[in-house]
Amino acid sequence: MLEQGGRVFLDLKYHDIPNTVSKAAIEALRLGVDMFNVHASGGFTMMAQTREAIREEAEKHGIGQPKIIAVTLLTSIDGAELTRMGIGLSPRDLVGRLALLTKEAGLDGVVASGQELELIRELCGKEFIIVTPGVRIAETKDDQKRTSGPAEAILKGATYLVLGRTVTAAANPPETLAQVERQIRDALSGQQE
Repeated sequence: MLEQGGRVFLDLKYHDIPNTVSKAAIEALRLGVDMFNVHASGGFTMMAQTREAIREEAEKHGIGQPKIIAVTLLTSIDGAELTRMGIGLSPRDLVGRLALLTKEAGLDGVVASGQELELIRELCGKEFIIVTPGVRIAETKDDQKRTSGPAEAILKGATYLVLGRTVTAAANPPETLAQVERQIRDALSGQQE
């Protein structure tokens, strides 16, 4: 894919001690990925050390740095699941805290559901990358609990959309992609009127 000019988002969601994540991140850099992610719940030190390891390695070899983003809260986790885990925050509050921690650690952005987009934009600014998973063009029953539509996500500030099963499980993937594109285009043109 890279040989053909493609860009790769390495979605491995690294979550370990700082040394282990930093070393794994260096391997992602060597693979030539454009962007990869870590879990923000790995903490400030893990994220900051990973950012610094990538900067040093890229500088040493004279190559560009991939974007590093942090997963805030998986879209399969809702308020009830957080309570079960012993976390006394709402998904929105936890995502806001983790987004700010990610920015403080010097990462480029976060992975967050469409339900927290406006909050993250307000807290972290318009240049902060937000990758939004759980994008659906129709109501579905699956393991993702905090979902949004493609047009809604773009209008609320998503930088990138993760379509995943919306496309791969569709009867006609090219038509589904065309439908997503139409929804976004219609929403954006309606916003300009």
